[in-house]
Order: sequence, then structure tokens, then C-alpha cells
Amino acid sequence: MLNSRNRKIAATTGACALSLALAVPASASADATAQQDGKASVSVFHGVPGLTVDVYANGDELLPDFKPGTLTEPQPLDPGTYDIEIFANGEGPDGDPAIQKSVDVPAGANATLAAHLDAKGTPTLTAFVNDTSEVPAGQSRLTVRHVAAAPAVDVRAGGKPVIEGLTNPNEKSLEVPAGTVNADVVLAGTDTVAIGPVDLDLAEGAHTVVYAWGSAKDDNLALKTQTISGMASAPNGVNAGESGAMASDNESATVWLAWGAAGAVAVAGLLAARRRRSRSG
Repeated sequence: MLNSRNRKIAATTGACALSLALAVPASASADATAQQDGKASVSVFHGVPGLTVDVYANGDELLPDFKPGTLTEPQPLDPGTYDIEIFANGEGPDGDPAIQKSVDVPAGANATLAAHLDAKGTPTLTAFVNDTSEVPAGQSRLTVRHVAAAPAVDVRAGGKPVIEGLTNPNEKSLEVPAGTVNADVVLAGTDTVAIGPVDLDLAEGAHTVVYAWGSAKDDNLALKTQTISGMASAPNGVNAGESGAMASDNESATVWLAWGAAGAVAVAGLLAARRRRSRSG
């Protein structure tokens, strides 16, 4: 059953259905598998704290018992328009949805649907397109998405602001050197920590998406990360004397060459032995 707060939320947000289009930017390339099949690649993030839900698409149950803080694996989805309804667990499909929106999903999109609180604390649904364009060698792409009932925030890396004045439901992206970064989220223009600090593992050629979600009023702000890989670009050149990875590749190649040479010698010896036996016979 819904408590009084959640009933009020359902009555407020279930009253209107909005159209939400997933536009694919020119800089984003489609997920390879989805592109081949003419499908979209879609993940769903549940960022409404304290409310386990059932997610329906076009009247069919898509995600039962979906718990806060959960992010699904990307799934191929046929392009088209989907009527998304999100109910408190066990209240659908005949009850009042807590969130109801119509989402247009184009072919080839790589997207995440985020159910979250808006700045005033009302549940809503935002569609984000994930940039899958090539990442420069040695770099990683970082995107921070503000989906919390909280004021504007700054994101700091190593104590220094790298993203400033981010508001709900917006996002900001940047490309940084790959590696582990200690990050936290502070109220914009202050040193007041709202979330963190946490260590983010930013892999080379990957896109790490960080969701700041929850409610500042209810003191349950948190971070959720999503990693999209496979966007590394080829390096311009490699110094074999300084690269451990290249050294390993060379060692592997040497082993294969040695086995190949040994095999050739063995085959030659076997043929010679057969010729000798043939003459003696």
C-alpha cells in the first residue's frame, strides 16, 4: 500500500502524461549490436528513494519489484513510441501510476531512462542519450547527471571543481585522463559536501556516467555509476621500450613464432624420413 506521501505523489504525477523524445546527437554513434538489428539499446535507472515499483511499457509489465538505486543492463528495444507507467509495487496496472510518460525511442539510440525526483521532490522520468562516440587514446569520458531533489551542485575531483552549477535534471560531460579519481559533490559555490567522497575508476576508452540521486531534505543523497565501454581510439604510436602491454604482446608473438618454427622443422623432418623409407622400400 502507498503511504500518504506516496499517494499524494501518485495523484500529482499520474494526472498528466508527457511526451519524451530520445534524439540521437550527431556526435553519438549507435551501439554496434543494436545498430545492426535496427534496435535501440536502453537501460533503466530507478532513482526514487523509498519506493519499490513495477514498470510497465505499453500495458505490459517490464520490470517487477524494481528497487531504488537499481540500474538495469542495457537491453535491445524495437524503435517506436512507448507509454511508460511506473506504479508502486503491486498497484499496477489498474491503479494510479506514480509516473506516466510517453517515450519515443529511435533506432540505434543508446539511452538510459531515469525515474527520479525533480528539484522539488516530485517523481519524474528523464531520458538521457549516452554519448558513444570515440574517446581519444589515454582518455576517459565522464558525465555527471543531477537527478536528485537538491539545489545546484559542483563536482570536485581531488578537491578541485571540474563541473560547476549543475542543476536537476541536467548533465555535463568532460574528457579526462584515464585512472582513479577521488570525487565528491558539494553545494554549488561552497565546500559543503553533499555526497562522497568516492573513488571513480575511469577506464580508458570508456564512458562513466554518475547519477547524483535521492533527496537532500530526507538526507539520502547517493551516487550510482554506469559504465559504457568499447569507445577507445587507436593510439597514434607506441614506444615498445616503455609499454608493458607491448612487451607482453611481443613475448606472446615470440612464443608463437618459436612454435611455428619448431613445427616447420618437425614437418620437414617427417617428410624427409618418409622419402628415405620410400627409397629403401
